Amino acid sequence: MGIQVLMALAGGLGLFLYGMKLMNEGLEKAAGARLRRILELVTKNRFLGMLVGILFTAVIQSSSATTVLVVSFVNAGLMDLMQAAGVILGANIGTTVTAQLIAFNLSDVAPLFLIGGVVMVMFFKQPMIKRIGEVILGFGMLFFGMSIMSDGMEILKESPMITDILGSLTHPLLAVGVGFIVTAILQSSSVTVGIILLMASQGLISLGICFYIILGCNMGSCVPALIASIGGKKMAKRAAHIHFIVNIIGSAAIMIVLCFLHDQILQMITGISSAMGIEDVYVNGMNAKIARDVANTHLIFKVFQVLICFPLIKPLVKLTYLIVPGDDKKTDNMHLEYISENSVFSTTAAVPSIISETTRMAGIAIDNLSKGVDVLFTKNSSVIEEIYTTEKSVNFLNEQITNYLVKANQLSLPVEDRKLLGGLFHVVNDIERIGDHAENMADAATQLIEDNLSISKDGEEQIRDMFAKTKTLLRYSLEAFEKKNEEHLRDILLLEDEIDELERVLQESHIGRLTRGECDAETGMIFTDVVSNLERVADHATNIAFSIISNSAQKQEI
Repeated sequence: MGIQVLMALAGGLGLFLYGMKLMNEGLEKAAGARLRRILELVTKNRFLGMLVGILFTAVIQSSSATTVLVVSFVNAGLMDLMQAAGVILGANIGTTVTAQLIAFNLSDVAPLFLIGGVVMVMFFKQPMIKRIGEVILGFGMLFFGMSIMSDGMEILKESPMITDILGSLTHPLLAVGVGFIVTAILQSSSVTVGIILLMASQGLISLGICFYIILGCNMGSCVPALIASIGGKKMAKRAAHIHFIVNIIGSAAIMIVLCFLHDQILQMITGISSAMGIEDVYVNGMNAKIARDVANTHLIFKVFQVLICFPLIKPLVKLTYLIVPGDDKKTDNMHLEYISENSVFSTTAAVPSIISETTRMAGIAIDNLSKGVDVLFTKNSSVIEEIYTTEKSVNFLNEQITNYLVKANQLSLPVEDRKLLGGLFHVVNDIERIGDHAENMADAATQLIEDNLSISKDGEEQIRDMFAKTKTLLRYSLEAFEKKNEEHLRDILLLEDEIDELERVLQESHIGRLTRGECDAETGMIFTDVVSNLERVADHATNIAFSIISNSAQKQEI
């Protein structure tokens, strides 16, 4: 009998955990990109950020996932610490939705969710429907797993040894420790609170001791974000510590209140359930009133925690600078700044992080191109060597980002993000080719030095004029790529046409100078190569800009 009960509990817990994971991942795949855009747009205001944090976490059913996403955003430079703090506070409230849903005890309808989810996953080809099916399937598995665990726990109530062990869990600090350890292992406070709710509703643990286990869960939920920040920048570490500090301060404040008002709080929480009309009856093996008491305890504690910490956001952010002091070390460009093999960042933030890293690579390549154009006229040998060194770093970044894109293609990315991967491969390649053109400029400058040649003043003026237009085109293109801003797409096309025409005119005027004997053939060859290189840079820049448009026909409509 004992083995059968353990098997039932293990199987039920497995279904519960996998159902939560499937539901979480399905929601991130189906709506992750849209929710992320909302997160990016409305977090300028701390209060709005908190509301978005509540909404986001309520939807994806995991404060850990939301906090890891926020840490990822901070690491990618998409969000500052003040914005992150608001979202993190909201996530603390949003995570209570799971316990409220579990308290409804939907075990009877779990099979309907299971079959509905299976049908959508197996028989529909549209990715979005499949993802929604995963959410529904996960929801059904969660409640089906709960039903199996509930049956197993009902038998456990009859075991004197089990009741004695659980009954000995009376010391508040021991209960806090249990909640912290279990949540740190399971990586989800929602799952731990769900298990606590189930045990309390079966009479295995008292509501009073649930208070302290829930406080431990609050602190244990910080572990995923702290782990995710390990391979990140110092700002990402500070964001993770905001979550930790908020939960430590909030839990400590509640502990102090419980020391003096434990019985009164117990009466208040049980009174709320009674006022809601919830009866003290067993439904599917669960005491409906106690289940709601635990869910309400989780909600009240979290709201109290946020009320304490919201006015203290600025001091809390400053405190993280004391815990994680200093700035990130300035190193050469032979490293990745926004993506890392050692970090465990959110898949919802994978594509934004890649875009940030690619934009950084583009900045390095364009700066190198500027040096390449300048050195044609300054003929500074040390700058030429610097250009060659920087080109090696551009090649390094190209290789590393491409490798990361290959791995990202194997992740469970949001549906909209997966569509961007192909375009990102092309963008990285275009930027690498811009880097090659900077190297070509350095080669031309080297030839000018070795052969003691100089480009004429007219030629210099024409090259600088063409490069100024090319730089404007590059600036518009990167803005379109990084911020998905289509405002300058028409300007980009016009500039590309203008540069194409300018190249033709310059080539013809150069032939005229050669015919009149105003320019020697060797310098003329260098001039034409430089002009051709700039025209090709403009082509690559245009490709980068239009990587944000999925339908190539749209280019013709602009």
